[in-house]
Amino acid sequence: MLALIAGPTASGKSDLAVRLALALQERGREARVINADSAQVYADLAIISARPSVAEMQGVPHLLFGTWDGAQACSAADWAEAAKREIFAAHADGAVPILVGGTGLYIRTLLEGIAPIPPIDPAVREAVRALPVADAYAALQAEDPDRAAQLNAGDSQRVARALEVVRSTGRSMLEWQQHLEGGIGDRVTLAPLVLLPDREELFERCDRRFAAMIDAGALDEVEALYARRLDESLPVMRAIGVPELGEVLRGRLSMADAIVNGMQATRNYAKRQYTWLRNQLPADWKRTPPESVDLVRDFESLLRN
Repeated sequence: MLALIAGPTASGKSDLAVRLALALQERGREARVINADSAQVYADLAIISARPSVAEMQGVPHLLFGTWDGAQACSAADWAEAAKREIFAAHADGAVPILVGGTGLYIRTLLEGIAPIPPIDPAVREAVRALPVADAYAALQAEDPDRAAQLNAGDSQRVARALEVVRSTGRSMLEWQQHLEGGIGDRVTLAPLVLLPDREELFERCDRRFAAMIDAGALDEVEALYARRLDESLPVMRAIGVPELGEVLRGRLSMADAIVNGMQATRNYAKRQYTWLRNQLPADWKRTPPESVDLVRDFESLLRN
């Protein structure tokens, strides 16, 4: 059995995961919470990612939180392999793994698998990543028009990935994606729940969350991260809040303006997550506002056994 609690940022999914784990413990079953948030995997982002504190964990084991050093990018494939190890280790020990997060690519890769794309030729990668996004998108339209039609012309990361794949392998990413490997969706009994708060309430939660990060010392955390002089293309350097507060440290932006920008970036991200979670996950997965959750009803298969 694998419980899965998905939701956009600031939806209360981490709190719910702990509540579920404690309810299982009351019934004599060990539970382990496994992170599926692409920012919370990094050790450098305890505050910026709103990683659960020791007090918030309430003694429940939390895995894959702060596991990666910021200098090492954690891909969906990297995370999925680590998550599989933790899930099956929990099963071997008779524990219930509770997957919690809002990174759709992580969840999809774990359950459905990933295309077996071979390593990209370093020379190809370097050449593609040096292109302005407009030039990269124009090249993709010429070399892989079907994939280009699926992408936003300004999505530099996905455009570059699609272009480097077709140039390095001679095959479109769409062809590779027809042969996914390594998913565990058919090997586990899933108990999923998707949290979808009222949108206006969600945006208010996002603003409160960003303000709380500032009060908790987010600027100091970003300053320590910048002191490492990491490549600014790394995911840890692009996490919401890092670029905005980085502008304060560089003297280019006031703290007040950075807070406004950070709140807006958080709301934009939550909106994208909300849309993805509502539309891209299986239709039979239950969706509910956080305030309507009933543990016994929504996780009956876990709590009544």
